[in-house]
Amino acid sequence: MAHAYQQMIFVNLATEDVAASRTFFTELGYTINPQFSGDDCACVVISDTIIAMLLGKKRYADFTGKEIADSTRTSEVLLCLSAESREKVDEMIDRAVAAGGTVSGETQDHGYMYGRSFDDLDGHSWEIVWMDPAAVEG
Repeated sequence: MAHAYQQMIFVNLATEDVAASRTFFTELGYTINPQFSGDDCACVVISDTIIAMLLGKKRYADFTGKEIADSTRTSEVLLCLSAESREKVDEMIDRAVAAGGTVSGETQDHGYMYGRSFDDLDGHSWEIVWMDPAAVEG
């Protein structure tokens, strides 16, 4: 039986304080892959196919010639992760706030879809969304 290739995404984000960001995402329940982490970066394992690379700004600059956005003042990207239930959406937002993040935007409740957002320690915007499986299928 052939094994299907699963494409992965590696989201690279600049951070002011790698250690604080590592702690923040660990408190959200994610793990750090030590093989690809160090003093200037943290490899956050979100799932088997989603990795967030938190890079100190000097390290981040090694990968781009562009100015690094100040994500506390400008929007660079909106990151959206799925959740298995409405309760899991609320749980993740509560964990983010307890770890030092801030709630951002309004709660989106469309019945079949429910989402809330938070900004991490560096102002990167993360949305957590649940969608009713019946709505997706139908």
